[in-house]
Amino acid sequence: MHFLLLIHLDTVEMLTTVTIALVLSAFSGVLSAEKFRFSSYYGNHMVLQKAPAKAVVWGYGQKGAMVVVSLSETYKISTTVINGIWRATLKPVEAGGPYNLTASQSITNSSITLTDILFGDAWLCSGQSNMAFTVGQVINATEELALASKYTDVRIFQAALEQSEEELTDLARVEVPWSRPTAKLLGGKKFSHFSAVCWLFGRYLYETLKYPIGLVHSSWGGTPVEAWSSPRALKKCGLLDSVPYSDLFLQRNLLENVSGKWNNSVLWNAMIHPLLNMTITGAIWYQGEANSIYNRDKYNCSFPMMIDDWRMAFHKGSGGQTALDFPFGFVQLSTYRKNDSQDGFREIRWHQTADYGFAPNARMKNTFMAVAIDVPDEKSPYGSIHPEDKQDVAYRLVLGARAVAYGEKNVSFQGPFPTQAVLKQDFISIVFNQSINAIPEDGIFFEICCSEDKTCESDDKWLHVPIEKCGVDYVLVSKPQCPVANITAVRYLWTDWPCNFKACPIYSSDRLLPAPPFILAITKQ
Repeated sequence: MHFLLLIHLDTVEMLTTVTIALVLSAFSGVLSAEKFRFSSYYGNHMVLQKAPAKAVVWGYGQKGAMVVVSLSETYKISTTVINGIWRATLKPVEAGGPYNLTASQSITNSSITLTDILFGDAWLCSGQSNMAFTVGQVINATEELALASKYTDVRIFQAALEQSEEELTDLARVEVPWSRPTAKLLGGKKFSHFSAVCWLFGRYLYETLKYPIGLVHSSWGGTPVEAWSSPRALKKCGLLDSVPYSDLFLQRNLLENVSGKWNNSVLWNAMIHPLLNMTITGAIWYQGEANSIYNRDKYNCSFPMMIDDWRMAFHKGSGGQTALDFPFGFVQLSTYRKNDSQDGFREIRWHQTADYGFAPNARMKNTFMAVAIDVPDEKSPYGSIHPEDKQDVAYRLVLGARAVAYGEKNVSFQGPFPTQAVLKQDFISIVFNQSINAIPEDGIFFEICCSEDKTCESDDKWLHVPIEKCGVDYVLVSKPQCPVANITAVRYLWTDWPCNFKACPIYSSDRLLPAPPFILAITKQ
């Protein structure tokens, strides 16, 4: 904004007054002009989205100035600074590099060149502390960190922890600028940089795709989904005026270095909205623990709605270059407390799938889920809510990405899921959608709802039943001691901590992917 300052002295003629005013106005314009630069999340070593999509780059400059953007002198694009911002959509570029990206502003004869630019797939990683959990915290951390320098085409970037009550145009701060991976950057202080799930996902994906991967990490420990959601998304779930997540809900987050209060949308405003102009391939998400005790029964709306809203916003912000249905992967919650049916984890796991039990589904299309209920960690030095094994989680996410995001055929990424449960004379038959590897184990795995009024909300209506027999694609469980007419539904793994490490009873035939928790109505033969 330009300010016109008029100085009038009785001893100064009108012409002199006008001259001073014009000079000061021009000087004010120079002072208020935005410094010519790229926005915060463009820099040396970055990965821009490859063809067929077009990468978007933008920055700041002097109002009305012409800016010319060139990519290693292969072509030039001209654009104009409008309201202090310039923006250019590059031509599609195939995977590879390195390139130099230069932006020049004519009016000030300024030029900025970014070097070592690669084109590949850009993925956003977000969530709370299990996403913030660093490579230096995982099991076999020393070995993982030693591998970092071998993956120079997997580049990392991290937004700094910031909140805002208003939507920001750009990131307020950057924690890790675009960088080649090093052990030091991947193994920062606990829950800082760099995300283990994000890094391992990118590294495993690179091993499959063999072209550059850009990882944009923006997460914060102890945060509810409401903080990451826009007001328009929250309004659709009746959460726009919900009470802020506060100190009352932080007992389990003592190791997360969290602040005491999260107003709605403060992280959407500060850590997601600024990124919307970026063209991305997709996103992965690890969150839900905070909502196990906060707006839990709304999570089946708030989480899918956040995904919908992010997709719309990234599509619009990138000028249509980010797909309107970009692939979105997430981790189903692992475990927290043994023998606790009231901590909310079982409900959140179900709500993470919009109450379908699997992903993708009719409500959450083009999504993929990594089941983590079978990788508990009672001895984690960071608390049982933070399992050290992030390798299995990342591997399962990559299987989902390969199948859903990249359309690979014959990639198994889902564990067995039941297609029917049938009450027979002496047992209940549960049939799955694929061959299974089932081992009858002692524990509370299958429960049958015995309810005269056909409602199953109360735990006292659920009776534990053992596995009697396992087949190629089915299991038989005992019929409970209750009237046949009252047998209503079956549920599986419906506790916080049902299994020991990789010891749930039902897996895929190769024993790589566990069956997720489920609830299913029982039909009578």
